Amino acid sequence: MPGWCLIQFADANSISKAGQLIGRKVVLKYGKNNFIGKIMGFHGKKGVVKAKFRKGVPGQALGTTVELVG
Repeated sequence: MPGWCLIQFADANSISKAGQLIGRKVVLKYGKNNFIGKIMGFHGKKGVVKAKFRKGVPGQALGTTVELVG
């Protein structure tokens, strides 16, 4: 189970817009479980960010939507 995931937000398509998201928390809802993570940095220059999750995220949950919190 990976602890890191790459996330692409629809409105963040550049490194400057993605920079505003660093440090914010994300919640990935999968089944009855909520996986809480934090955006830690960039991945490339197209607005993709890296998020580190407290618990490992199951592989089946990759590709689902995440919710941006606070």
